[in-house]
Amino acid sequence: MSSRKPVHLAVYDTLADWETGYATAYLARAGYEVRAVGAGLGEVRSIGGLRVRPELVLGEVSPEGSSLLILPGADLWDSGDDLAPFARKAREFLDAGTPVAAICGATAGLAREGLLDERRHTSAVSFYLAATGYKGGELYVDADAVTDKGLVTAGPTEPVAFAREVFRLLGVYEGDVLDAWYRVFHDSDAEAYAVLQQSGSSQ
Repeated sequence: MSSRKPVHLAVYDTLADWETGYATAYLARAGYEVRAVGAGLGEVRSIGGLRVRPELVLGEVSPEGSSLLILPGADLWDSGDDLAPFARKAREFLDAGTPVAAICGATAGLAREGLLDERRHTSAVSFYLAATGYKGGELYVDADAVTDKGLVTAGPTEPVAFAREVFRLLGVYEGDVLDAWYRVFHDSDAEAYAVLQQSGSSQ
């Protein structure tokens, strides 16, 4: 059994299925326990219709007991304040020095919480975040994924780059192996797959 602290994946109705799968699958393969966290313990449904039952309630999760909080995108980030407690939990994590990874709509939730005002970040497009009225527009980076001060951000079309930044942040893969992992899953690079095979990281 791994001695690492678990990774916590936030789950809520309309969560975007495709955005965090690479990250959670390969974190699990690297020995991390991935635990689903909801606003309550009731079943939620993803955009793709998958039924997910949280193992933990958000209030039970602490930065001290976690390696990482992952916030996927969801339609609910842009349709009200239902997910604001998850953004507040992200603040608690970052204030405690525990990393957070947010993709797609979750970046807008963090913008509303003020967590992007002083961190380099990215999202789907700059004007999507600008519509939140946040103060961090000058720190927006037009990149596939960005990590700054313990926070990973990415847009909805970059699940592989999002995972790459998570792996780099947690030290799951490094250097040539991390680069090869990205090239395999982003570019279908057969030569990069050979690097992963040699390192034992291809499974």
